[in-house]
Amino acid sequence: QVQPVESGGGLVQAGGSLRLSCAASGRSFSTYRMGWFRQAPGKEREFVSAISQSGGFIYYGDSVKGRFTISRDNAKNTVFLQMNSLKPEDTAAYYCAASILPGHTTRPNDYDYWGQGTQVIVSS
Repeated sequence: QVQPVESGGGLVQAGGSLRLSCAASGRSFSTYRMGWFRQAPGKEREFVSAISQSGGFIYYGDSVKGRFTISRDNAKNTVFLQMNSLKPEDTAAYYCAASILPGHTTRPNDYDYWGQGTQVIVSS
């Protein structure tokens, strides 16, 4: 199993950038599909992005396409989320999650291990 730990959140002005990191403990990191989700107060958890085990397949939610970039470094057991052109509506707690499923999924229930989240606040 893996235990994700997120970092890199903070307060940023609209139009700015942040880079989130997710360090996952465990020796089998490269066997997990990794995903980023976010949840704003009073809203459901929303799929942001996912990357396959090898990094060869990448997916984004419609609201972040063209602005966010996901990547992973299996040698360092880390996945990243580069967030550019941030908007106030991107304000949320961002969660990193790991899924053992071989195929792409945007459903939170398909992810097995979750981090505690890191807060992103985008001011207007």
